[in-house]
Amino acid sequence: MPDYSLLIDGQLIETERSFPVVNPATEEVIAACPLAEEADLDVAVKAARKAQLLWAATPYAKRQETLVAIADVIKDHKEELAKLLVQEQGKPLFDALAEISGAEYYTRYYASLELPVRVVEDNERQRVEEHRKPLGVVAGIVPWNYPFMIAVYKLAPAILAGNAFILKPAPTTSLTALRFGALIQGVVPKGVVQILSDNNNLGPLITSHAEIAKISFTGSTATGKAIMRSGADTLKRLTLELGGNDAAIVLADVDLDVVAPRLYAFAFSNAGQVCVAIKRLYVHDDIYDDVCARLAALAEKVTVGDGMQDGVRMGPLQNKMQFEKVLSLIDAVKKGEGDILTGGERLGEKGYFIKPTIVSNVREGSPLVDEEAFGPVLPVIRYTDIEDVIERANTSSYGLGASVWSSDTQRATEIARRLDSGTVWVNQHMILGPNIPLRGAKQSGVGVENAVEGFYEYTSPQIINIAKV
Repeated sequence: MPDYSLLIDGQLIETERSFPVVNPATEEVIAACPLAEEADLDVAVKAARKAQLLWAATPYAKRQETLVAIADVIKDHKEELAKLLVQEQGKPLFDALAEISGAEYYTRYYASLELPVRVVEDNERQRVEEHRKPLGVVAGIVPWNYPFMIAVYKLAPAILAGNAFILKPAPTTSLTALRFGALIQGVVPKGVVQILSDNNNLGPLITSHAEIAKISFTGSTATGKAIMRSGADTLKRLTLELGGNDAAIVLADVDLDVVAPRLYAFAFSNAGQVCVAIKRLYVHDDIYDDVCARLAALAEKVTVGDGMQDGVRMGPLQNKMQFEKVLSLIDAVKKGEGDILTGGERLGEKGYFIKPTIVSNVREGSPLVDEEAFGPVLPVIRYTDIEDVIERANTSSYGLGASVWSSDTQRATEIARRLDSGTVWVNQHMILGPNIPLRGAKQSGVGVENAVEGFYEYTSPQIINIAKV
């Protein structure tokens, strides 16, 4: 098995202890991952604080050039990183290649951003300017569904703003991040980027550390709440992109030949392991049976398997815990909470594979509807009245994304404006970009990822008020 190392103060560091990383398609151990401990974190924070002072003083154009150099590294090692990502995350190779390319694209986007001084007031008496200053040491804690993409789109704006960045990947998907650290070791000044892999032992130490100014976290709402509590004593700045239980409302006037395949794709991308995937599908009674039949037929055609195999369109669940959670939600359906039209079972004896599952005749009150499944199972919920379905869609404590589907775009947009979600798409779903802000409503998050607004989250505004004499 290849060796992997932490990146601390510009050096690749081996550790005495390690933990296994499992390929979710085979359940075989593919690498021993270095286990960072509290002492490693303390060294990393100390180095980051020292490096950040010099990095913040580095000309902005030079920091932009560094991001371009990082993007070039990603591009040059795209194939290598994608294959490693398949082995630890499970997604098909074409999806892994798209994730690596997306990380490159996001990095180049941030490299193009400026950080101008904003003039608040300028008159004969005074000139008031708003400057944006780095926060200091920032930590990024990333999930296992898009481990490379999310890591990079936190890292890029953080260091562009003049911060030092400490990355903690998810334990089950640390290898791509560690390899990335080795590749950029000579590209970024030592201490500016540091990567520590752990087995869920470092999280509370990072979020409570007095010398870490900000946490950027993507993951579950429960963990987000724990991070808020942990960071309260030091009043940490937080960006939290948390759980989503996205509702899609389909009106009776849609063209199902066009819409049905899109609904399926936006629900089952990455085996349903996407924060903003469709997870509750509300369909008007007039077309309900037709939609269910079409979705079931699409699910039956999908080839599920090891992401490195040709023709595979959907991989396994990423880890055993999530695999068992999704199976438990399906088991509840089998006990009378709905009808399984297709799927609902494990595939094979090895690997965390679940057959794509469509569930009909289910409604609120079922855990499959009320909870975020985060897997290849979709509840299709019947409705007749638009006012009723808007209220039902809004009852969730989540509010990350939603969508409305109709041949009447104006009507769909009016409905979209009434949904309690940070993003609502019309006749599409899950369309994201580095220039589009991503924020959650209700318990789906705090702060903003992406775009200029997300970039500013890594800065602190400072007002300079100059008297004219």
